[in-house]
Parts: sequence; C-alpha cells; structure tokens
Amino acid sequence: MANIPDIHPPPSVLHLPHRRSKTKATRPVFIAGPTAVGKSEIALKLAEAIGGEIISADSMQVYRGLDIGTAKPSPAERARVPHHLIDICDLAENFDAAQFIRRAQTAVMEIQARGGVPIICGGTGLYFKAFLSGLGEAPATNPELRAELEAASPEMLLHELRERDPAAYEKIDKQNPRRVIRAVEVIRLTGRPFSAQRAQWKAQCADPIKINSFCFTRAPADMHNRIHSRVDAMFACGLVEETRALLQQGLAENKTAMQAIGYRQVVEHLRDERSLTETIELVKSRTRQFAKRQLTWFRRHGNMEWIELKTGETLKPNWIQQFRV
Repeated sequence: MANIPDIHPPPSVLHLPHRRSKTKATRPVFIAGPTAVGKSEIALKLAEAIGGEIISADSMQVYRGLDIGTAKPSPAERARVPHHLIDICDLAENFDAAQFIRRAQTAVMEIQARGGVPIICGGTGLYFKAFLSGLGEAPATNPELRAELEAASPEMLLHELRERDPAAYEKIDKQNPRRVIRAVEVIRLTGRPFSAQRAQWKAQCADPIKINSFCFTRAPADMHNRIHSRVDAMFACGLVEETRALLQQGLAENKTAMQAIGYRQVVEHLRDERSLTETIELVKSRTRQFAKRQLTWFRRHGNMEWIELKTGETLKPNWIQQFRV
C-alpha cells in the first residue's frame, strides 16, 4: 500500500518453487476478502513465487491520485510484481463493472500469453461476480436520469425503492448511495422490479468459471486491530494532505470516488464539519462496517474456499498445497 508501513510484519511461510505452465494457459487465481485482511501481501508473495501478475479488483484503485486512502500498492511493490488496472482513470472519468470486465479479460489473456499466472486480487465483490458470471441484461446508465437521481435526497430514493420494489429495499445496502441510485434507475428505465432482474441474472450465472478462488478472513478482534492500525498509518502518511490536493483536481465532483471510505470523511473535516480526532475515529468505524459488509457479500455470492488467518500470519502453510494451476 502506498507509503504505509506493514501493520503486522508476517512470518515467512510462503516457500513455493517457481512454477509456470509452458504447454497451456494457466487458470486465474482469485484472492478476495475484506479490507485490511492482508490480500495484497498474499497476492504479492504468491505472484513472486509462481511467476504471477496481479490484476486489481478494487473499484477505487483505478483512480490516479487516490493512493493513501485506497491502500494502493507502492511503486516499490509494483516494481516487484507487475500490477494491472491501477491508476487507469482520472477523477473526471467514470469507471464501472463493465469496463472492469473488458480490461481484466484483456489483462488475463496477455498474462497467460506470457506464460504467467493471472492473480485477481481485491475486495470489490461485484467485480468478482461480474468477471465470473457477466453482468446480465441490466440497461446502461442514462446520463440525464442519473443526474436527476444524484440530485435527489437519499430519503426520497429509498422511499421510491420501498414503494416500487420492497424485496430490493430489504436487501440493499442503504448506506451506499450508488447502489440505491442504480436500483431506482433500473426500475425507472425498465418498469420492472430491480430484485427480479437481479434474480434472473443470478440464475443465468449459476455455473461460474472454475478457477482457484480463495477468500481470506481473520478473527473479529484481529480485523479490528488491523483496521485501526491501517487508518492511523494512513493519516500519519498524509491522508488529509492528499485529500486536500485531490479536491483541487475534482474529487468532490466524482460521485464514485467520493464514496471511498476515508476521503469523504476527510472532505467533511476540511469543511469544518468535525475535528481531526473525530474524523479518524469515524473512518475506523466506517471501515469496520465496510469490512463486515464485504464478508457478508462474499459469503452470499462468492463461490470460494475460505481461509482464516491467525494474528500476524500471511498464509497458512497448508494453504500452499491447496493452490493449483
């Protein structure tokens, strides 16, 4: 992660011979899990051991400049192992799951053509689902309607969603404005419940590509300690200064980037809405909540093998035997 020291220096448990297929393309490896669980370190060591390249499945690391707050791999880490889908968009651009699929598929083919192992690593669950199963038949975003919905109050949007699609209202993350807006947008564009279209999409995609797919987790107390340490390190490394500079580049106008935990809260601090101490504590709280939602999403939607790491551990030694290419 960018300019942030290791939170828990891990023991050396990864000792793999360098392996790479010379006769056929190697299957991708998926490494998923909540924020601060240690995915990036695992992917980095694994890539070095087996000749892999990392494809980021993080909806915020695509933006140039969002470095500290997204725990983006540092230049030194990117020099150790090739990384893809990082720093590919300016703040004035939009990026979505459809673009991720196209770019990730291209990266996978290019890595395989070089004889390497594609390692898709991140915490954006929708990107994993989209890559494995496609996006279904949901309509494309309508710019005029999207602008109208973004200008509406969250209360009004939730009221409309509850009236028009109670099933979606019960399941949706009500703290995520982007998802609420998209649900209402799809309902208005199609005249059909968003939940019905999601169910159809899920049924069509019930048999995902068989790949090496792992989701890492930790005990709650360990996760909380790692999150708190990460947030403290981010602020110590200049998150406030980075956010102030990003505001000059249009951060506040990018609705997606402004949803990144840390940046929104710091922007509010810079607008004198709360003190720095209160902001740091709020970012910790929001990050804990986000990690919990990520775990719930992967348990509900991910077809993955779950691995729980102990405190200070990067990889369980017996996990190595489970890896296949």
